[in-house]
Amino acid sequence: MPETDLPQFDTSVANTARIWNYWLGGKDNFAADREAAERVMQAMPALPVMARLVRRFLVSAVHQLATEYGIRQFLDIGAGLPAADNTHEVAQRALPAARIVYVDYDPVVISHSRALLISSQEGTTDYVHADLRDTSRILTEAARTLDFGQPVAILLISVLHFIPWAEDPFAVVSRLMGAVPSGSYLALVHAASDIAAEGEPEARQRYNQMTSVQFTPRSHGEVARFFGGLDMTGPGLVPISHWGVGADKPAASLAAYCGIGRKP
Repeated sequence: MPETDLPQFDTSVANTARIWNYWLGGKDNFAADREAAERVMQAMPALPVMARLVRRFLVSAVHQLATEYGIRQFLDIGAGLPAADNTHEVAQRALPAARIVYVDYDPVVISHSRALLISSQEGTTDYVHADLRDTSRILTEAARTLDFGQPVAILLISVLHFIPWAEDPFAVVSRLMGAVPSGSYLALVHAASDIAAEGEPEARQRYNQMTSVQFTPRSHGEVARFFGGLDMTGPGLVPISHWGVGADKPAASLAAYCGIGRKP
């Protein structure tokens, strides 16, 4: 989609990608985003720590997929604004010819990505402006860059909890994983409803009041359903603060799960 075709955006309304950018210490956000981020943080001060741990999981997962499992194709859906160690940078450091497609529904994200996320000479990076629920469009446009006859890693990092129950998030993941062959992977982070995190209910209420999307955390069993039919790798589906060797484990639990699964 040409950049001139991207829809207009309202900077007076807080936006999920820009709130996340603020929690990561970024500068690509507006007053409404900063106000919402600070109000939610008043209820749950650990959110910037959460954002950094989610980023660490992304980097760890992409590195592992590229170096240990030889994955050369990545479909990063709900990618968010560029930050340090983006998916293509991590993948192409290990495999310079890796192909990456970023997907996001936010026009600001797409504009920034096109300007800043430049592929290696050997590899390819592309961008799709689409909502996660529009799997047909995502797969069709991603096929310009990715070969769906070969394994693909689908990354759903902190995005599925923005799909409410009524819109069947499990069917969304099923359609995506049904389009990739054996040997493909799913890596995700999802907000947890059954990890006791201080201030989480109040933080969720404030977030839902101040942004244009609704936030739906899920239990360990519910998040595990996204991996139905897949073989879990590594430690399995675990709290985000428990991922990785030597991971920091804050005294207060952080309300998110993460994991990687392989399609047999």
